[in-house]
Amino acid sequence: MPGVGGVGRDETAEERADRQWQELIQEIRVAQTGVQILFGFLLTVAFTPVFHGLSQTDKTIYIVTVVLGALATGALIGPVAFHRIVSGRRIKPEAVAWAARLTFTGLILLLATCTAALLLVLRVATHNALVPWLVGGVLAWYLLCWFALPLWARIRYTAEN
Repeated sequence: MPGVGGVGRDETAEERADRQWQELIQEIRVAQTGVQILFGFLLTVAFTPVFHGLSQTDKTIYIVTVVLGALATGALIGPVAFHRIVSGRRIKPEAVAWAARLTFTGLILLLATCTAALLLVLRVATHNALVPWLVGGVLAWYLLCWFALPLWARIRYTAEN
């Protein structure tokens, strides 16, 4: 039934789900690359000579950061496994919805991972009292770029039905 899909589009529900899946996969590719590089780097840190000289607080921040990175990796790779397991079952709209939830969760976890990693690096590199302020500023920037601006655009430019 044409017109059932998105506003202003002449697509069926199945076509809409296919389009949304392709868009989601493109988004995930960007986030997956970032989280995998960050997570891979984090995994190597414990094997460096400097790691053993870190304070217990810094080691705790490191452990939390690695766990957050592992969780982000799982959430951002999850949609691929989800799609593979449900492929051919004629539930693509539901698969897209669940994959989108996993992706959003992964982005939140990636935000936390990046913030914690920055905190750790700046603490070790500078031992400066400005570190929390710098990390807070970067966190605010992430929140602005990743959530505030898109939400503002969504509200500002979304036509009312």
